[in-house]
Amino acid sequence: MKFRFTQVDVFTDIALRGNPLAVVHAAEALSEAQMQAFARWTNLSETSFLLPPTRAEADYRVRIFTPGGELPFAGHPTLGSCHAWREQGGAPKTAGRVVQECGVGLVPIRLDGERAAFAAPPSKREPVVAAELARVLAALGLRASAVRLAQWLDNGPRWLTLLVDDASTVLALDPDHAALKGLAKVGVVAPHPAGGECQFEVRAFAAPVGINEDPVTGSLNASIAQWLMDEGLAPAQYVAAQGTRLDRSGRVHVRRDAGTVWVGGGSVSCIRGEVNL
Repeated sequence: MKFRFTQVDVFTDIALRGNPLAVVHAAEALSEAQMQAFARWTNLSETSFLLPPTRAEADYRVRIFTPGGELPFAGHPTLGSCHAWREQGGAPKTAGRVVQECGVGLVPIRLDGERAAFAAPPSKREPVVAAELARVLAALGLRASAVRLAQWLDNGPRWLTLLVDDASTVLALDPDHAALKGLAKVGVVAPHPAGGECQFEVRAFAAPVGINEDPVTGSLNASIAQWLMDEGLAPAQYVAAQGTRLDRSGRVHVRRDAGTVWVGGGSVSCIRGEVNL
């Protein structure tokens, strides 16, 4: 069977500098096994499949797969799927606002020209057990004195997340991905010096789902923003950089508005065509 296909670069306005996403349109004829097999074949951090919504409020439904399994929610597939859906003629029921249906429920998306932003879903938080943290720090090659805070963050994807002392510490990390594979998906964030374009540097290590390092991670950035804003450690509006060590220049635009954290960025279509599945 032939399906329309788009490959989108997300969290960037410049092609090849963000996080790529494969999008299969009108994918209702595909089984879950076929979706998983295609996601494994693309070998991208995520592949999404657009489907008719099952809830009246939604504009479309999406299923999101990594090479290793399905996710109930992920950030860059949310923005990239919305971009691809609109590019193929999708028209939201409400002007300026798209509602995506996915595993975590309904996710509102604001439209502002070519840039879109999703409303961060609720994020559960849990403390990190000391022994667990020690194993992760050893796998990262990170000294304990550099860690300011550690927290489990979960808004669908679950991340053991570390706030460390400085952006240079984040960029210097060279993890043992084989060790991390048996431990956790790990997010690391730190502030940049004041006065620059970006206020934070983020990295995301996801060996347990088959991706050693994700170029730009919307779901993780959403949970980080909620966490750090609640702790008084981040302003109500900022820009985070991610992907620097991978020669990407992802930019995640974060803003808290009336209690809701909106996570946005640009999207660029790089490939359009058909895929045989």
